[in-house]
Amino acid sequence: MKYRHLFFDLDHTLWDFEKNANDTLHTLYERHDFARFGTFTAEEFIQVYSDINHALWRMYQSGKIKQAQLREVRFTRTLTRLGVPDDQIPANISDEFTDLLPLKSAVFPYTHEVLDYLKTKYRLHLITNGFNDIQAIKLASSNLAHYFEAVITSEHSGHLKPDPRMFAHALAHTGATAAESLMIGDNLECDVLGACNAGIDQVYFNPDKRRHFAQTTHEISCLSELKDIL
Repeated sequence: MKYRHLFFDLDHTLWDFEKNANDTLHTLYERHDFARFGTFTAEEFIQVYSDINHALWRMYQSGKIKQAQLREVRFTRTLTRLGVPDDQIPANISDEFTDLLPLKSAVFPYTHEVLDYLKTKYRLHLITNGFNDIQAIKLASSNLAHYFEAVITSEHSGHLKPDPRMFAHALAHTGATAAESLMIGDNLECDVLGACNAGIDQVYFNPDKRRHFAQTTHEISCLSELKDIL
């Protein structure tokens, strides 16, 4: 057997971040009665937040901003862009989002079935740019924690994917070698290119079948396809 250690990304790969985030944002829209402003719908709130959050995450992953800055500004920028007066922006909305989001439990189709299958054959780990506290709650809420021997976060390692040092840290922490490891993730830059630069084979999880020109060891559009590879 070529592989002994499988490293999974969490958000957008196993844990359905978009669905869970959208549910949380709907809750916040209703809780704070943003409809009273009469200028934007819940769907528009979600779309603007998503655009701003993705841009901030790209900055965070490239080391341009810190975790605290990301959490602090994403909602103020969203609501300001939507025309909410500064004095009407809920002071703790970012904390509310951070508290509610990880309690959501939606995962991608076949997540538990595939992990049940793989757990009997391989050593499973997580490697994620997410935050320690948030990822631990997500894993518990979605009944995923028991599958993984090690959870390596950017805070834990001191580095962010695609930095090869994060993958080196993951290998050292788990006692794995690059040759016997496989990285499964949805992000071409962070997961696929990052693992490739660390000498690790990759599975690109591409559920939307987005067109790209990257070279990957494997590519799947459904987690069930991992059974064909492994």
